[in-house]
Amino acid sequence: MTEPLVVIIGRPNVGKSTLFNRLTKSSRSIVDDVSGVTRDRIYGDVEWNGKHFRVIDTGGYVPNSEDLFETAIREQVEIALEESDAILLVVDGKTGLTPFDQEIASMLRKSSKPYYLLVNKLDSPEQSLHISDFYSLGFEHVYDISALNGRNLGDFLDDLQSHLTFPELDEKTDDQLRLAIIGKPNVGKSSLVNALLGYDRSIVTNIPGTTRDSIDSILKYYNEEIVLVDTAGLRRKTKVKENIEFFANVRTYRAIWDSNVAILLLDAELGLEKQDQKIIQEAVRRRKGMIIAINKWDLIEKETNTAKKYEDAIKSEMAAEDYIPIITISAITKQRIFKLIDLAKKINEERKKKIPTSRLNDILLPEIQKKPPPATPTGKEVKIKYITQVGEHYPIFFFFANEHKYIPEHYKRFLERLIRHHFGFEGVPMTLSFKEK
Repeated sequence: MTEPLVVIIGRPNVGKSTLFNRLTKSSRSIVDDVSGVTRDRIYGDVEWNGKHFRVIDTGGYVPNSEDLFETAIREQVEIALEESDAILLVVDGKTGLTPFDQEIASMLRKSSKPYYLLVNKLDSPEQSLHISDFYSLGFEHVYDISALNGRNLGDFLDDLQSHLTFPELDEKTDDQLRLAIIGKPNVGKSSLVNALLGYDRSIVTNIPGTTRDSIDSILKYYNEEIVLVDTAGLRRKTKVKENIEFFANVRTYRAIWDSNVAILLLDAELGLEKQDQKIIQEAVRRRKGMIIAINKWDLIEKETNTAKKYEDAIKSEMAAEDYIPIITISAITKQRIFKLIDLAKKINEERKKKIPTSRLNDILLPEIQKKPPPATPTGKEVKIKYITQVGEHYPIFFFFANEHKYIPEHYKRFLERLIRHHFGFEGVPMTLSFKEK
């Protein structure tokens, strides 16, 4: 079981991004009085009373016509109904009830998912009288809140948690390796899944977005069962381009969150693009194993060192993520597709690898002494005295040092490269934490 997903919806400029920032204790969503400021979908984590869930800020729209505006809102709600475990409808308590609010509410009332009406911008108990207009929507859960100052959010979060299902702390971990096949539409995700399985589990066409759902398939590989998740994602042809991207992003991100290793598929003729880099960053942020698979390699002219040149070009764009392995494949000819599975299995084992503390210190400390961290601004020497590895699901390294807050980012990257040089961890993001000795 995975952490619940909660989606914030509503028309533009009702305070969705302010609510997101308050819940996640961040400022990742841009807040402005101009409607439609949020363009990219924002994903964050919420902790309340020791339990965690995920939240998506869907942002607002500024289409060119009222017809497109209504279409965007309607499709956004439909996507939220399918993908979320609970839905938060945010309305503007100062502006009052609008026809768009009524239309969204009528759609939510048909849903079996928990949904909540948050009447925002009511900053004081006196202003809470404005909530009365919204009871006509027929919602069971109605709250007058202020996302700006946090008013009444505690009561709301208590109620929300009571309707969500959380994984038990002692819940048995699923031992199956879960591989998320991710990437932009039409790069060959379904073709790869079909080639691995040996039969057509997913419909394949040249039309981006053919796959209607994320589909879990079981690959039996040398007596081991591996779960493949094909994450393509359009349920129907939508009229608003931003909703197409939103729908695909929700599916892709959920697959990343629930996987052990994510396989990012690229089109050999297109290479690494901006959206691919965002997917890599999310997988790294979630500390998932990562592989880049360059599909349709059979379409590339075969020249001496073509693959090496291609790999070097991609690694130069990835910068800090250059530890992610790159493999060229063809889902059509089945070229190297099972080497891809072997590599994924290896990376999954790397995620679990533990280096004994004595070995870490015996190998790393002498090299650190040869190239120590730079001194503090006052000239005091910074010394790393002790290193140990912790973490159950991915590698975390604790470095104990004096004046550790002065250790610069470039030196932390040096330490990570040092660990990878001696101990591997190919394709595995790691966390380096610095503590007072």
